[in-house]
Amino acid sequence: MAIEQILIVEDEKAVARGLEYALQAEGFKVLWAENGNKALEIARMQQPHLILLDLRLPDISGFDVCRQMRQDGMRQPILILTALDDPIDKVLGLELGADDYVVKPYNMRELIARIRSLLRRAYGELSESSQGQVIEFGDIRLDLEQLQVTRSGQIVFLTPTEFRILRYLTTHPDKPVSRDALIEAVWGYEGDYGSDRTVDVHIRHLRQKLEPEPAEPRWLLTVRGVGYKFQSA
Repeated sequence: MAIEQILIVEDEKAVARGLEYALQAEGFKVLWAENGNKALEIARMQQPHLILLDLRLPDISGFDVCRQMRQDGMRQPILILTALDDPIDKVLGLELGADDYVVKPYNMRELIARIRSLLRRAYGELSESSQGQVIEFGDIRLDLEQLQVTRSGQIVFLTPTEFRILRYLTTHPDKPVSRDALIEAVWGYEGDYGSDRTVDVHIRHLRQKLEPEPAEPRWLLTVRGVGYKFQSA
């Protein structure tokens, strides 16, 4: 893949410059937007590989930026990078389609590791298709070669993280998978505070997109005290 482009959405110039310097030192190409509307414009024109998104912006909130990007069909990873450490804010960010959430102040090495993990899984491991493998359940068809999900013949748009969770669970059918195991397999790092909630939010998104009755799931089941499993039959 060509040099990865990362879009920093941050209104504080000093913070943005510090991030830019660190990312460029790691070999990334960096774009910068100082407000939400500029971020949307750049993202639509440049299609960056990953977006680092602050929530406190001078025009529209980062939540609105995240929502609009997903509504526009942008599927690249979004990592929220913010001083807001309320669990409610984290859940809302994930509900709106973010893939990860890091609270300031952060350790730069950990942040770089998370960025690389998201990029690797979105464009490396995810792009390595499984030749001819198709998984079907109900009216859902998961094509692991084309990296596509359809429901009753209609394409279902999943984020890279949602796709990886679904692929992992469906390729380990009928086996309870802990949240920690999903975090490690899908995000590529060990769980930390709030990770359980991160998994729960993404599972809820998948149920809303794939289950006939999301409140009473048929396929993506909760295993009390453990995590989740894909029920194959």
